[in-house]
Amino acid sequence: MSKEQMRQEKLYQATMSMVRKMLAEGLITEEEYRQIDTMFLAKYRPLFGTLFSEIC
Repeated sequence: MSKEQMRQEKLYQATMSMVRKMLAEGLITEEEYRQIDTMFLAKYRPLFGTLFSEIC
């Protein structure tokens, strides 16, 4: 994994951590969560993030 890939992975994971918290607090719906996840998967293109996106 290159440094850039690692950076992209960290950015995706940090962003989605905040989004999961928003979902848990009822600030966004599950549909909005899925839309946000799709948007950030396209933006960051994480290697491992796609594995976790289906779990959460």
